[in-house]
Amino acid sequence: MSKPNSDGTPILVTMGEPAGIGPEIAVEAFQALSGHIGRHPLKLIGDPGVFAACGFTGDTIATRARARRAPGKPEAANAAAVIEAIETAVTMAQRGEAAALVTAPINKAVLVAAGFPHPGHTEFLQALTGAPRAVMMLASDMLRVVPLTIHIPLAKVPGALTTAAIVETGEIILAALKRDFAIPAPRLAVAGLNPHAGEDGVLGPEDGAIIAPAVAALKAKGHDVRGPLSADTLFHAQARARYDAALCMYHDQALIPIKTLSFWDGVNVTLGLPVVRTSPDHGTAFDIAGTGKADASSMIAAIRLAAKMADARAAEG
Repeated sequence: MSKPNSDGTPILVTMGEPAGIGPEIAVEAFQALSGHIGRHPLKLIGDPGVFAACGFTGDTIATRARARRAPGKPEAANAAAVIEAIETAVTMAQRGEAAALVTAPINKAVLVAAGFPHPGHTEFLQALTGAPRAVMMLASDMLRVVPLTIHIPLAKVPGALTTAAIVETGEIILAALKRDFAIPAPRLAVAGLNPHAGEDGVLGPEDGAIIAPAVAALKAKGHDVRGPLSADTLFHAQARARYDAALCMYHDQALIPIKTLSFWDGVNVTLGLPVVRTSPDHGTAFDIAGTGKADASSMIAAIRLAAKMADARAAEG
């Protein structure tokens, strides 16, 4: 894989689901940033007709597969173009022809109906790049969080926790904080599962039996890690000042605080990949697609963070 140069290498923005707000916020972000971010030009990837329907008149990296823009009306026939845009962006990034990719939201049900075998973007990107493990981070200027378990029922979370998974995920987070966020000595907070981090086993055994050994193992490797910490006191301002990212045990434990603090400018970041990938922290929003009500703030934040991460990787050498 070629290493992208931080000077002049484009940031790629994929089309996403044509029937959702993805193409329109991609166009709005492109226009708001005047087609570049720092030293990086922006390039839109997808069906040119979809972007044109959103008011874009510039050049795009066109997919061979075609799609139709019908706001609020997803069609399985569009899946091929959606998938091709992502594959093209990853290929270009792996070749060093792009500094990073920013993906507009996709609709999993539409893709699955068309035979797509992956649960979502993260798993698809992991497969395309051959990464051993991909980790989802939600990031803003106020908070960075990673859910250890993601889209599984809450009742299944305790059984899904393992010490090994916590250690592996923690190491990926810490490495990314150094490489992608330019934090030389990163600090990681690890949330407990149960109220009060188990209260010495009174409120549940998982914190002492699974999470605490993982924290001890990470510390033994020389990392600055604290936990398990009670989640109800982990996200106020003074607590956040003591760590650079928080590893949480389940989806809502991580996403509620960041969406409360940074609803409009939170960014989804995939850690553990050989390429930089970010995306807006929201979905396709079919109910407002094509109405002019979509807010491009999260897309703009995703583009800004992608450029910052790409430049950090390039500076690391």
